[in-house]
Amino acid sequence: MENGIFIGGGGENYGEKQYLALGYANRHGLVAGATGTGKTVTLQILAEGFSAAGVPVILSDVKGDLSGLAVAGDPAGKLHAPFMERNAKIGFDDFTYDRFPVTFWDLFGEQGHPIRTTVADMGPLLLSRLLELSEAQEGILNIAFRLADEQGMPLLDLEDLQALLVWVGENREDLSLRYGNISVQSVGAIQRRLLVLENQGGADFFGEPALELADLMRTDADGRGMINILAADRLMGSPRLYATFLLWLLSELFEELPEVGDPDKPKLVFFFDEAHLLFDDAPKALVDKVEQVARLIRSKGVGVYFITQNPADVPEDILGQLGNRVQHALRAFTAKDRKELRMAAETYRDNPRFDTEEAIMQVGVGEAVTSMLQKKGVPGMVERTLIRPPASRLGPLSGPERRAVIDASTLKGKYETRVDRDSAAEILARRAEEAARAAAEAEAAEEEAEDVTLREFNAGRRYTADRVGRSSSRSTRSNSRGDTLGEALGKALVKELRGTTGRRIVRGILGGLFKSR
Repeated sequence: MENGIFIGGGGENYGEKQYLALGYANRHGLVAGATGTGKTVTLQILAEGFSAAGVPVILSDVKGDLSGLAVAGDPAGKLHAPFMERNAKIGFDDFTYDRFPVTFWDLFGEQGHPIRTTVADMGPLLLSRLLELSEAQEGILNIAFRLADEQGMPLLDLEDLQALLVWVGENREDLSLRYGNISVQSVGAIQRRLLVLENQGGADFFGEPALELADLMRTDADGRGMINILAADRLMGSPRLYATFLLWLLSELFEELPEVGDPDKPKLVFFFDEAHLLFDDAPKALVDKVEQVARLIRSKGVGVYFITQNPADVPEDILGQLGNRVQHALRAFTAKDRKELRMAAETYRDNPRFDTEEAIMQVGVGEAVTSMLQKKGVPGMVERTLIRPPASRLGPLSGPERRAVIDASTLKGKYETRVDRDSAAEILARRAEEAARAAAEAEAAEEEAEDVTLREFNAGRRYTADRVGRSSSRSTRSNSRGDTLGEALGKALVKELRGTTGRRIVRGILGGLFKSR
């Protein structure tokens, strides 16, 4: 089939060859099946096909196996003979081993180029999801983002957000009049969640230089699409960070890419492995956001493919939008399993040659039941399919091989060095310094005013004429003691009059005077 990706097919008890039409590839897809049934190989051949067609790909590598896309398969390897046997069955006559252009990425900067975004770009909704905040805490986070926008304080990293929350807590009484109640307890809870996120490595994800989407949509010198592989083995230890990052990336693509309608081939294809992590315990507002992005991003020329163990992991409203499907084997040992199997079978267009439900249970490793969109976007009849072998290595790269690919990347050095420019934390620190300086100056001015008042008071009470009948020495000693005592009393009196008690005395005296009149 011209302008299509060969998936597999052929052989006894199997139907015609199956192709994924590039013109309908942006109408999303699903790759499902139990562990060990061949989902990773299917994902690998789809990535190869899109890359060969000049379509950039983004995928997450949960187990490290997909790094083999960067090198060609080995004709001397132990899998060569089974590959050739399968190719003969399905009529894949022009099969050749090949490598594909790969860029490695890693949120932690260990197994690929670092990926960062700013706190402001993440936004309060996704950040609240990441931190598992309550409704009240999410409200305070929205207030903080609003204040950052109004006062021109960029939120770039976690330090900026932490500093802003401290300021919000200190000024909560004034802010509550405008934005609603702000409790110290809620602010403290958010700070604790941020600390946990920071300890899990989330601090590496927030900051600059932020990822430029254009770097994910490149082609090589031969016109093949770049396969962007996100190292997700360590990231899976923080599943909420993993899911939030991928949803953020989808949202950014949706907001920044122009409308293209129905292109001849996608501008970008996004594979979301372990898709259940996105939807487990997700609030309705977030699921609605995913549904909206999945529904509308098609017109931006982006195809989204969910990879998961069971189609039931994907909400029905989203599942209904996934036109291209590869269903590997599902096991049905319990009543719940049988119900989910039945539901999965019902989403396919029936084939009179076999029972879809039975076929899903019976297909072996490397086999699947498939349904691809055909002319005018009509779902194809379900077929049992032998999946074709991959042209690249089936298995992970070694450490030195991965490092060689990273060092040869044209992006090397662009994201490795972190940049800390002037932002909310620095602005608030300067404001605090200026406030402290102003307070010190005001205190100094107040002390100076007290000294001036004291000198005037002492100058007014002193009697400088000679005392009659006393010796000069005694007079001097007496004046010295008197002046010292008078100065102390005067200083105390001035301070008291300037304080709260003094103001009350003055108000009482003046009040009495007004009343007497």
